[in-house]
Amino acid sequence: MPVLVITGTGTEVGKTVTTAAVAAAAVAAGRSVAVLKPAQTGVRPDERGDADEVARLAGPVTALELARYPEPLAPATAARRAGLPPVRAREVAEAAGKLAAEHEVVLVEGAGGLLVRFDDAGDTLADVARLLDAPVLVVASAGLGTLNTTELTARELAARQLDLLGIVVGSWPNDPDLASRCNVADLPVVAGASLLGAVPEGAGRLRPADFRAAAPSWLARPLGGTWDADAFAVRQAAE
Repeated sequence: MPVLVITGTGTEVGKTVTTAAVAAAAVAAGRSVAVLKPAQTGVRPDERGDADEVARLAGPVTALELARYPEPLAPATAARRAGLPPVRAREVAEAAGKLAAEHEVVLVEGAGGLLVRFDDAGDTLADVARLLDAPVLVVASAGLGTLNTTELTARELAARQLDLLGIVVGSWPNDPDLASRCNVADLPVVAGASLLGAVPEGAGRLRPADFRAAAPSWLARPLGGTWDADAFAVRQAAE
């Protein structure tokens, strides 16, 4: 799995912190890691972007951002309004390929969901995954409404014949409600893929050293961690 594409079921579901956790687990295993953010929106030139945040939390990783747009909009819209060139799927795939030639793991973190457009021609992160022939990790929210958005994302991946590696809950609540606890069992069913982790709420606020030490315990073995989905499901059902 030299290249892994990471998308979400929407915005604010914990993609960046999940990407950082996957990166931290890989670094802890002694692997060289690069993180690629094709299009960063909603930040000024002097602000920290998502790739920078992954590097801050995960440790010694190569962080690359291809384009930055000031307004917090979909990349295609943000590029158009800023009068700046858009990012195209082929450019993203080429950049990821170059990183893969020098790193053991390359994580490509999208903006928003799978079908958010990079340009007015309609290029999306799904096109990047196809060009790279890379598996896709889907980051989902925990609570009410997540089953619908997760299943829609999984169906789109299947329709495009893309490999869905699994699902990670990007922000597991400190005090999960009934819907969240039930979704532990239901998410793998609607996605047709394994639940591969649950990142605790507030994980991104941990000190980097603490984040790196804990990250493998939030992720299952396919992501380099020690998290056990069955044991987690049993605990949630018992509460």
